[in-house]
Amino acid sequence: MYNTLLRPTVEWIQNDYHAHRLRFIMELVAWALSIGCAVVMAGTVPNPPLVALYPAWITSCSIYAWCAWSRRSLGMLANYLLLVTIDGVALARLFLYTSA
Repeated sequence: MYNTLLRPTVEWIQNDYHAHRLRFIMELVAWALSIGCAVVMAGTVPNPPLVALYPAWITSCSIYAWCAWSRRSLGMLANYLLLVTIDGVALARLFLYTSA
């Protein structure tokens, strides 16, 4: 059963790791950051710590953008660059409105 269900997935993960180790590790870092942000957001609604979450989320999206570029994935690159832009503007607005 392992050979039928999991072996192709495990081999795919191993191949991805061996093809570009840095990208593989950075994707895991970005994934952990994004999951961490989602858990903190869910656990702190209705008053999430946006000053802490936005930089972590933007960092995660920036890492994912680099990973997408290194994979030559235009759709993912465009998506993550747009998220970095949108959330960068939101972070700037957050600082402007909280300091006023």
